[in-house]
Amino acid sequence: MDTASERIDTERAWIGVVAAALVALVGGVLAFPKQVYDGFIWHYFWGPVVADAKGAECAVRADGGTEFVYDAGACATAPEPVAVPGYTLVSEVGYAVTLIVALVGLVFLLRRLDVGRERSLFFALFPFMLFGGALRVVEDALDTGLTGVDIAIRYPWNTLIISPIIYFTVFFVTLAALVGSVALARRGVVERYESPLFGAGTVALVATLGYLASLAVGTEAVGFHPLVLVVVLVGATLVTAATWWAIGEFAPDINRGTGTIGAVVIWGHAVDGVANVAVLDWAGALGLAGQYGAKHPVNRAIVSATSTVLPESVTAVVGTAWPFLFVKILAAVAVVWVFDEQIFDESPRYAILLLIAILAVGLGPGSRDMLRATFGV
Repeated sequence: MDTASERIDTERAWIGVVAAALVALVGGVLAFPKQVYDGFIWHYFWGPVVADAKGAECAVRADGGTEFVYDAGACATAPEPVAVPGYTLVSEVGYAVTLIVALVGLVFLLRRLDVGRERSLFFALFPFMLFGGALRVVEDALDTGLTGVDIAIRYPWNTLIISPIIYFTVFFVTLAALVGSVALARRGVVERYESPLFGAGTVALVATLGYLASLAVGTEAVGFHPLVLVVVLVGATLVTAATWWAIGEFAPDINRGTGTIGAVVIWGHAVDGVANVAVLDWAGALGLAGQYGAKHPVNRAIVSATSTVLPESVTAVVGTAWPFLFVKILAAVAVVWVFDEQIFDESPRYAILLLIAILAVGLGPGSRDMLRATFGV
C-alpha cells in the first residue's frame, strides 16, 4: 500500500513529465515551425481534423497557411504536408499515449475525490460513451449541407465534435459531470454520486438523439433507417451472448475478474464490429444510399487484406469487413482475460478506468457508425 507522501511524489512526477513534454513541444514549434508544427503536429493531428471540419478531400499546408482541396486527384499530386480526414498510424499512436497519460492524471484526481474504487462508476459512465458517438453524428449531419435549418455549430467550433477532438470534448463534459455529482453527494443532496452522473449522461444522450431526430423530420438531407439500428444492436447482442456463453462453458477463468463489466466491454466492441459489417458490406440490403468507408488504418488494412486474399466472387457474397468483427471480439476477450481479480484488488481505480477507456474506444466509434447509417448521413 502506498503512503500519502508516495502518492504526492507520484503526482508531482506526473505533473513534471507532462510539463516537460509541453515545454519541449512548444519550444520545438517556436524553434522549428515547419518541421515540428507543419510536418508533425499539423500533418498528423490537426490537419486531418480541419480537413474533416471543412468537408474537404484534403488540406495542404504551405507558407504558414492552410489550403482546403475538394478534388481527390488534386490531393494526390499536392506537395507535402497533405492531411486527409481520418486517422494515421502516427496519430493513433499519439492519441494512445495521450490517453494513457490522461488516465494516469484522472486516477490522481479520483484519489483526491476519494471515488472510483467501486465498479458502479463503470456503469454510471456508460451513457457518456453513447453520447460521444451520437454527438459525432451531429457533425456528420451538418456536413450534408443542411438547408432550412439554423446550423448552430460552424467552423471552427465544429472541430470540437470531430474525431479525435471529440474524445477530449466528451472527456471534459464527463469530468464536469463527475465533479458536480461528487459535490452533490458530499453536500447531502443525493445519497450516491453515481445516480446524478448516470442521469447527466442520459440527458446528454437523449438531447443529442432528439436533435438528430428533429433533423430527420425537418430536413431532406437526414433520413431515418431503423433497420440499421435493429440489425446492429441485435447482432451485437447475439454475438456477445454467444461469446459470453462460450467463455462460461469452456474458459470461465477469463471473466472471473471482470464479471458483468467484461460482458459490457465485449458488447461495446461487438457493436463496433457489427456496425462496420452493416455499413460496409450490407449497405444496399439495408437501404442505405450513401457510400461509407473505413477510416481507421487497422480496419482499412483488414478490408484490404480480405479483398486481396479472397476472390471477388466470394467477397461479393460475404463482403470484406466481417474479419474486423472477429478481430474486435478476440481483442475484447483478451482484454477481459488480462483483468483478473488480482488487478482489481491491487489497483481498482486503474482497472476500472482502463476498462472504461477500452469500452469507449470500441463503443464510441461503433455507436457513431451505427447512428450515422441510421440517420443516413
